[in-house]
Amino acid sequence: MRWYVSIGAVLVASAITASDVAGVAAPDARFRHEMRSADKAEPKVDVELILAVDVSYSMDMDELAVQREGYAQAIVSKEFLQALKALPNGKVSVTYFEWAASNDQKIVIPWRIIDGPETADAVADEILKAPIRRASRTSISGAIYFAMPLFENNPYPGLRRVIDISGDGPNNNGLPVTPARDEAISKGIVINGLPIMVKEPSYSTMDIENLDWYYEDCVVGGPGSFVVAIKDRDKFKEAIRTKLLLEVAGRTPPRPVIPVAEKEPRVSCLIGEKIWQDRWGR
Repeated sequence: MRWYVSIGAVLVASAITASDVAGVAAPDARFRHEMRSADKAEPKVDVELILAVDVSYSMDMDELAVQREGYAQAIVSKEFLQALKALPNGKVSVTYFEWAASNDQKIVIPWRIIDGPETADAVADEILKAPIRRASRTSISGAIYFAMPLFENNPYPGLRRVIDISGDGPNNNGLPVTPARDEAISKGIVINGLPIMVKEPSYSTMDIENLDWYYEDCVVGGPGSFVVAIKDRDKFKEAIRTKLLLEVAGRTPPRPVIPVAEKEPRVSCLIGEKIWQDRWGR
């Protein structure tokens, strides 16, 4: 079951709470390889969290800056650190990448462990110091396909795997989004969404009405997955903090607001591709 989340309600609730070498290897080398494999398989953190952040041209520079600040401030917030302490291992691994077109993804922060104020501060500083960039097109599917292998290369395996996607428009480039979502779900990955709806829909930026419905029905998935929509620029940072608190705590929303349509999407999952085709014929 997937849900749409009320920001205020969540904040209240949260406060309460290497491949084998070909040929015959020497016995000691094989033993070391097996020990490394076993060690990697053992959960070291509570959550493996991928922050996948939209930097398409439809995002203005102010939105990009506020988005960066939102993630940095959320990671060092008192609420986030309290949620971290309540976990069995008391730590999460995080990586942060930016995405636009299907072949345009850039890792800003490689895998890092956050286990307290010092490591949280270090990750937040890395996020804030990285140069802000923008790029063309919007490929949510590309972001998901890029994200999935990152879990396999994470040196800090965890009990749960989550992809956190933020964006201000529908998929309009690369493969359709739903097969990408379904493949991630089949691997035991949860996808949560942060649709950004702070501007009036515009022909030039390919915005759509009810982007939150699109994210609910076409993007997010997996047990307890949810959407936190940002409809007020002043609530941007609060929404990001809300979503990270839920993801770290492994909570489902305290109350469902809009249940996801399980059969027929309320917004076509190919709406972005259709708009692009209608306008530019390619």
